[in-house]
Amino acid sequence: MSLLSRIEKGNAVVGVIGLGYVGLPLLHVFHRAGFSVIGFDIDPRKITALHRGENYLKHLGPTMVSDMLKKGRFDAVDNFARLSECDAIISCVPTPLGKHLEPDLSYVEKTADDIAKTLRPGQLVVLESTTYPRTTREIMLPRFEAKGLKCGQDFYLAFSPEREDPGRKDHNTQTIPKLVGGIDAESGKVAVALYRKAIDKVIPVSSAEVAEAAKLLENIYRAVNIALVNEMKIVLSAMGIDVWEVIAAASTKPFGFQAFQPGPGLGGHCIPIDPFYLTWKAREVGLPTRFIELAGEINHHMPDYVVKQLSLALNDRGKSVKGSRILVMGLSYKPDVDDVRESPSFELIEKLGDLGASVDYNDPHVASTHKMRRHDLQMHSVPLTPENLASYDCVLISTHHSAYNWQQVADHAKLIVDTRNALKDVKGSREHIVRA
Repeated sequence: MSLLSRIEKGNAVVGVIGLGYVGLPLLHVFHRAGFSVIGFDIDPRKITALHRGENYLKHLGPTMVSDMLKKGRFDAVDNFARLSECDAIISCVPTPLGKHLEPDLSYVEKTADDIAKTLRPGQLVVLESTTYPRTTREIMLPRFEAKGLKCGQDFYLAFSPEREDPGRKDHNTQTIPKLVGGIDAESGKVAVALYRKAIDKVIPVSSAEVAEAAKLLENIYRAVNIALVNEMKIVLSAMGIDVWEVIAAASTKPFGFQAFQPGPGLGGHCIPIDPFYLTWKAREVGLPTRFIELAGEINHHMPDYVVKQLSLALNDRGKSVKGSRILVMGLSYKPDVDDVRESPSFELIEKLGDLGASVDYNDPHVASTHKMRRHDLQMHSVPLTPENLASYDCVLISTHHSAYNWQQVADHAKLIVDTRNALKDVKGSREHIVRA
């Protein structure tokens, strides 16, 4: 039976490599579509949790994994030799930046090597990790063809960018439209057929390169516009103008304007990282990306701006940062999730600590920190009580979780630096509230 026939009949085995914010929900939608699925990850803690029916990604719900276990057709392993059992293999591994903002494709390369070890005729491989154009063709394809197999005949290779937005309520993995581009026409056809069994709307594009570039454009668009409002915030604040009121006013125009909100910096895996994948690749063809790099520079320096505003606010009250007790509210990079990837809160905590402050954090979704590529704070969330709020010299609002009682914060904190306009509706005196 051909791979296309196995896909159409729902008999194909789908393997997903990387069981994080992209891979685990993707595994679930294929399981829900009736496929047998195998999840692969190098972290044994994830494998153990999944075998116990535990979901370590809270925003996906407490029963998602246990439901898959009950229904069968699901396994999670750290033994990559079992990739040979899969008819379709989808790679969802990280694509971080190096120390000098250069792409780090080591996870993509290692995974491609693992797949190549057991690659057999009749398999489909899809890369979902965000990366620069031609990664699928230049990094993955040669490793597979070195096995003596021909793409489009013996095996199939495609790119389909992930579009996950953890915690979003109006869309999920199944309902977010899926771009799919093959290395060749036959690979694209097979990959489209697979995703159409599990995703509501699949959009074929002419090549893997178009799909790779489209994902970069999506995130660069957001990064540039966030940089614009961040720069506007700095300029308008110096003029004594409320940037949030300006954004609200501009939003009344029914066409030609989309509102973006300023903040203390960029977070998440995509927006702080993806633009630099294109700027790096552009140098290969000898072209500058000044607009993108300027946006990255503005967003990158927002934590410094926030620390400066906090320092000035303390100074106005006769205190220095050194020796002050500061509470950072919100560790995750966006509201109402436990996702802390690239969160500016980490940088704010470290910068304030370097200046001699004693820093704590509170986050109802993140009980304690864990070791990350760039940070290892070894901190625990402190209780958010009226007494505790009053004990700090300054409260810094970094993430505006809906669980927070902003009136309580305004009523009990001595000084508040608000980077999210979270306190816009609180009642009473506002003399102790500084926007940054």
